[in-house]
Amino acid sequence: MHFFYPFFEMRTSRRILFTAVACCFATTPLALAQSNPSPDAVAQYVTSEMQRQHIPGVALLVSRDSKPIRAQGFGFSNVELQVPVKPETIFQSGSMGKQFTATGIMLLVEEGKINLDDSITKYFKDAPPAWKPVTIRHLLSHTAGFTDYPKDFDFRKDYTEDQILKIIEAIPLAFPPGSKWSYSNLGYATLGILIHRVTGKFYGDFLQQRIFRPLDMQTTRIISEADIIPNRAAGYRLVKGELKNQEWVAPALNTTADGSLYFSILDLAKWDAALYTEKILKRSSLDQMWTPAKLNNGKPNSDHYGFGWFIEEKHGHRVIAHSGAWQGFKTHISRYVDDKLTVVVLANLAEADPGKIADHVAELYIAGAAGDSGSE
Repeated sequence: MHFFYPFFEMRTSRRILFTAVACCFATTPLALAQSNPSPDAVAQYVTSEMQRQHIPGVALLVSRDSKPIRAQGFGFSNVELQVPVKPETIFQSGSMGKQFTATGIMLLVEEGKINLDDSITKYFKDAPPAWKPVTIRHLLSHTAGFTDYPKDFDFRKDYTEDQILKIIEAIPLAFPPGSKWSYSNLGYATLGILIHRVTGKFYGDFLQQRIFRPLDMQTTRIISEADIIPNRAAGYRLVKGELKNQEWVAPALNTTADGSLYFSILDLAKWDAALYTEKILKRSSLDQMWTPAKLNNGKPNSDHYGFGWFIEEKHGHRVIAHSGAWQGFKTHISRYVDDKLTVVVLANLAEADPGKIADHVAELYIAGAAGDSGSE
């Protein structure tokens, strides 16, 4: 989900206090030594940035040539129980999960079950007339005119899939489809419902069958607060400088296709490796996902968004990336495709900036300033 939710977007006080997060670093040198065995440039940077941002725990993945060369945990996955982050630690995805929803859609495109330029009214018969010009391509690229969850949306209520769809259908389009770009969680939630209608399977089960199991991604799954899940991290937020647990949402709202996943860096290493192959999707499909979608005027959209990925250039390097934020977690993946270098940072603090950490770590590797002795 989830990218910018007013309900969960906690403002960090400028008078941040070194409370529980400080204790994580100051009073448990043994736990840190176990999860961070190699004091090198990368580990030193990540640790210092965690202290600066007051992040309880981080999992870091660095893959080169589709092979993990560093999979390392820092700090705590659970502050109350003093549990250190490990490579196996499971974090919530936030909007990083959108790339899997987009991949699911492209699988159906390859099979001829849907077409990118189909009107979504083909699959939603009771949709408002304004949806007729909206295509699957528009939803994938955030150019459909869909908005986000309304201000009065109750995140503590369990909605059925049909009820969520009715809420989405009642919201007027913000602009004519294809005329501009605007990030929309509701667009991706709609794509998940579309997968269900086309396949007869809940989108999470479809992703499990078609992506996660074939790639042996053993921990990646839909979020469930009720299930017993080994190595699950706790999410946190800062309130007036004090560390607090994440806020609770209704279980059904942790199952929507805008990014309600659990995963670990070990699973994401397998995912990254698969993206260099055609194990899941054909190269032509991946190329479409990694090309900025064009607007009606023929120009690329303003944020250079493809299908479930941002396409960026940093210091002359082509980067395919995405971030996520949800329930006390922040995530980021950057794939420097020409360098065959991928950096993933998973953090368990709502105010964290994992993208900043990922960018700097990538710079260290590209510059040759990082050793690989921190791999686990």
